[in-house]
Amino acid sequence: MPHQTPPALAARLREIFAARDRAEMQLTIEAFLGVLAEHPEEPEVLYEVGGAYDTAGEEETAAGYYERAMASGLSGDALRRCLLQYGSTLRNLGRLDESVEVLERARREFPGSDSLKVWHATSLHEAGRHDAAVAILLELISDRLPSEELVRYEPALRGNAAFLAGRDARR
Repeated sequence: MPHQTPPALAARLREIFAARDRAEMQLTIEAFLGVLAEHPEEPEVLYEVGGAYDTAGEEETAAGYYERAMASGLSGDALRRCLLQYGSTLRNLGRLDESVEVLERARREFPGSDSLKVWHATSLHEAGRHDAAVAILLELISDRLPSEELVRYEPALRGNAAFLAGRDARR
């Protein structure tokens, strides 16, 4: 059975997150570290500490907390968010192959996630796999943004996405 964060603790984490000031992340980091001192192995607390460090631009520190959160049994939507943020952090650290691998794993586990598709495309682009990145974005546009204009061109968008994905796979 997946790990469940106790409701009172989850509410406390949401409250700290809602009060954060992106321009002054040290206060949020300290608040989450205080909760971590009380719950040192709680996966969602580890994840939130990592996210606070990530937002503060401390990617190396964030990566360690993300890894600990996943190793401690993080599950559900918190795992989806963690994988996305960890993949992005790896990209920011220049660990492009690892970033792509993490985001591919995330997409297998959460195939309906639009945000994972976007971050996966971003990492693929950064890794020089431009065709694959554009293919993902074209598919996402075709799936999620059907305007009257785009509906007319949906087959062409999907065809171009398939062509670019195939071209990338052959490289």
